[in-house]
Amino acid sequence: MKKTIERNLAEHQEVSSQLQTLDNAIEQIAIIMINALKNGKTIFWCGNGGSASDAQHLAGELIGRFKGDRKPLKSISLNADSAVMTCIVNDYGYEHIFSRQVEALGEEGDILVGISTSGQSANVNLALNAAKNKKMHTVGFLGKGGGQALEIADHAIVIPSESTARIQEMHITIGHILCELIEEGLGLNV
Repeated sequence: MKKTIERNLAEHQEVSSQLQTLDNAIEQIAIIMINALKNGKTIFWCGNGGSASDAQHLAGELIGRFKGDRKPLKSISLNADSAVMTCIVNDYGYEHIFSRQVEALGEEGDILVGISTSGQSANVNLALNAAKNKKMHTVGFLGKGGGQALEIADHAIVIPSESTARIQEMHITIGHILCELIEEGLGLNV
């Protein structure tokens, strides 16, 4: 057991130590998010499995609060409404579960963050394309080289790892950094 614990902690630290190479990308995405929120726009999030949980988590940090009491910020997780999701899956297929919602809810200047550890999730990639068609900003939280999503997203955070667990850990770390930068950028920290 100790070897497994030690190996996982060492892998986490190794990948975490490489995140500083993503500073510029994180800053650029934060600026886009801050400007969108200043202009009354919405940040949408989507992902599958653990990435769906991250999408809900980060949307919640913006609607609720991250560090201090402040006004709620416009943020929606597209994998949170089970009635909408099952309707779309039943009528159109799972690959359209997010793109259909983007088509209905997204507006020019909004942001879609697609979270995919491989960058190969068809439903996330279709949502990114739908967002681009609506002139939304698109952001990929990716790993494993970025996959197809890297070619679609306007901006990407590609975690330098092949391990799904390590990629997800870094996605939530970067998501938290973005939440703090947003609060600071909007002058909302108390």
